[in-house]
Amino acid sequence: MFTTVLLVEEWRCNVAAMSPDEHDELTAAAIARLANVGRAAVANWRRRYSDFPKPVGGSQHSPTFSRVEVEAWLKKTGKGDQLATAGRTDTGTQRLDDLSAILDGHRHGRIRRVPERMFERSIADLTSGQLLARVMVSLLPRSTAAARPAGTNDAGAPAVLDPACFNATLLMAVADRFGDSVKLAGQEIQESAAAVAALNLRSNALGMPYEIYTGDSLLDNQLDMYLGAAAAVVCEPPFDMPQWPSIELATDPRWEFGIPAPRDSELAWVQHCYAHLRPRGVAVIAVTPRTCVQQSGQHIRAALVRSGALRDVIALPKGMGSVPDIYLWVLQRPYGAPDYQAVRMVDLSSLGDAADVPQEFAAWQRLFDDADSTISQAVPRLELLDGDVNLLPSRYIATDIEASADDFTRVTSRLQALYARVGQGMPRFAAPMSPTRHSYVTLGELERAGVLTIRSREATPRAGDLLVRTLGRPPVIATGTADDDTGVAQVVEIDAARLDAHFLATFLRTDANALPVANTLGALSREDLRRCRVPRLTLAEQRRYGDAFRHLQLLEGVFAALAKASANVIDQTVHGLTTGVLAPDFTVMKNTDDANAADEETRKL
Repeated sequence: MFTTVLLVEEWRCNVAAMSPDEHDELTAAAIARLANVGRAAVANWRRRYSDFPKPVGGSQHSPTFSRVEVEAWLKKTGKGDQLATAGRTDTGTQRLDDLSAILDGHRHGRIRRVPERMFERSIADLTSGQLLARVMVSLLPRSTAAARPAGTNDAGAPAVLDPACFNATLLMAVADRFGDSVKLAGQEIQESAAAVAALNLRSNALGMPYEIYTGDSLLDNQLDMYLGAAAAVVCEPPFDMPQWPSIELATDPRWEFGIPAPRDSELAWVQHCYAHLRPRGVAVIAVTPRTCVQQSGQHIRAALVRSGALRDVIALPKGMGSVPDIYLWVLQRPYGAPDYQAVRMVDLSSLGDAADVPQEFAAWQRLFDDADSTISQAVPRLELLDGDVNLLPSRYIATDIEASADDFTRVTSRLQALYARVGQGMPRFAAPMSPTRHSYVTLGELERAGVLTIRSREATPRAGDLLVRTLGRPPVIATGTADDDTGVAQVVEIDAARLDAHFLATFLRTDANALPVANTLGALSREDLRRCRVPRLTLAEQRRYGDAFRHLQLLEGVFAALAKASANVIDQTVHGLTTGVLAPDFTVMKNTDDANAADEETRKL
């Protein structure tokens, strides 16, 4: 009881801290709390969206932003629909009402468990399954919670089903959104998982009725009392079914769109979910890419498209479910005459942050209404039926920029010019006037002399320090930027008045690679590092070597960037050829004097 009161009071304090009248400025952490996302999502918004509010105060490392501007941006972009902002959205008001009821109960001596959904949870704290559940449930229309009038066959609270509910993650997301205005029903083949599902709903539900059944939904449907009567169905079916017993159910009336082949278990689940919908009921079902294209399921996909049942196909970012790639099919049972409107194809697979996927119905509507051709495209049903009924959104959505043949010519010319300029920067080193013989000193001796200090990877590097890196990567000189935090094994602080950092990196690169490495980091230990040697040279001589190394390192970075740019140009050129932007006729660089000289030098090597 005491713990419950503390939780309630803590939640009330958090709500008070978010009141728009208390502070005019917000830190990035406060924005994350306000928008119910992790800090990384806020940082991503700042990088990705040029219209994100600019800092109005604070410091470079901890800027503050105008609350008014942030809230306006969240509302404009739909990000504000991903949370309950201090009770000002529908969901937020519901949560505050729930809290008031609990506080009233406490004042009257009636304490009940505070549901977990009432406390703000960052998106970063959610598992991939919980995040997927939020997204799927957010696609259900508000009419899902509308009760049918008395006297009809399905009067009372509308039912939302999950015929493969596992531990009820999807049903709990339904409860979070619709509260006790719906009743929940699920079926799970594993008895242990069904028991967990019932426990979760018993702990999470605010008094709404729920039913959990055990058994195989396809072979022994325990939800048949809801056939044709459910307001909505949400389902992430098991994707590890190599085959399903289609012969045993060949005459089942659930196969309204065709009998699924043994290898098309997902199409069996799709039709199983659809069979339970009432008129205007909506089903959101997760499928894998193969179900969108597999030849054996073409006739079922065609029937789904032809009937008007299939409304949306949405490609999600990787990692948002139990398999790497997840697609959502949104189906709706027509009321009266079929609706043959276009099928909406949505491709969100390229989103860098899964938190950017809409998680509120209003945010989805804004995304659909914007009709950005690089994300969403309404495809006429006849176009989908022309061919193999491919339902991958990537086939129908335009790329970000459709380049012309002139654009490709300009890019190729610039790339040729860059290669020529880089070639001119290749250094040519002369042989020494006399044999070079060095005496050596170990890094351990230099450390005892105070010339350098070897620290652990937890130390904060300063610009000019030497960074010994993991996985056999060569040592580099710290720049004082965020890049210094990548793969560091040790930090070597250097007295720049006695030792040149680039000179040290030059010779350490060879000596470190020669030593065996046995640890899991793939890096030298501090004791091994202390045994590495460098020549005894004056500071002026060290700087000569350091300058040469710095030039070579810069050239190495340029070549790496050029190689990446060249690969991108080739990929885009292939795309231009396959999409008809370019013709397959091409020319190469003519044999000029410079080219002949380069060829001659190449033959000598």
